[in-house]
Amino acid sequence: MGWILVTNDDGWDSPALVPLVRALSPLAEVRTVVPDRERSWISKAITRFDDVEVERADKEDCAIWRTTGCPADCAQIGIHSLFDTLPSLVVSGINVGFNHGLAFFLSSGTVGGATEGWIAGLPALAFSTGVTEHHERWAGEVLEPEARGDWERGAALCAQIAATVQERGMPGHSDLLSVNFPWGSGPETAREVTELGRVGYDQVFQRQTATTYAHKFSGFSRRSGASLAKSDLIAARQGVVSITPVQLPSTAEVPDAERGALEQAERSEDADRPREF
Repeated sequence: MGWILVTNDDGWDSPALVPLVRALSPLAEVRTVVPDRERSWISKAITRFDDVEVERADKEDCAIWRTTGCPADCAQIGIHSLFDTLPSLVVSGINVGFNHGLAFFLSSGTVGGATEGWIAGLPALAFSTGVTEHHERWAGEVLEPEARGDWERGAALCAQIAATVQERGMPGHSDLLSVNFPWGSGPETAREVTELGRVGYDQVFQRQTATTYAHKFSGFSRRSGASLAKSDLIAARQGVVSITPVQLPSTAEVPDAERGALEQAERSEDADRPREF
């Protein structure tokens, strides 16, 4: 049995970090590589032009490396650079806030860390928890020491799902699992295999001055495609743990008529003449 790599996008100070590492420890050795500060809404960004600094920063006897990079940087460095062997599983989270729905999924640094695991050919899990109302107030409350018990319950749920993946492998042809669970969930909470809700959002930035804009996301406001009936969004409203097996972007089927229109090149008198070099 190999070791487990843990990363996140909420950083070294995340209240979920130690509970998750400890819950996973009975499954295998856990090594943790995380950003030195919150790196939310950053998707799968890779640091290109700056150096990434890495330091050992253990916490409550958990083996932790802290970096100046993004979640995907942390996963990449943890998988390929810091250690002599590859992990057998990449776990990202537990994120403070849901990452349900396609818009959040694509924007999430938590998902970005897990995606980097898939790129390396490894099974990858992204865990997130949240509430459906009063997020700002809740996000402050979960930082308090009194919330530790709920983080431990949630971490036990994550470890149980990770153990299933260890034993049975990734379900179907999925590339990663995106798991969203209501705050306060534990191993006994009802679970449902769901679909990614195909929702988007409109305005994310609001003007502060004549030249500055601030990130002030207010919620989903646009839907596309299929029904949300079996989505991760509906599961959250129903108080159910959503387990979404995700196939990362693949080619869409295109009808012949549409294919022909896309492939139609403009004809000219020189079209059939051989090119001269």
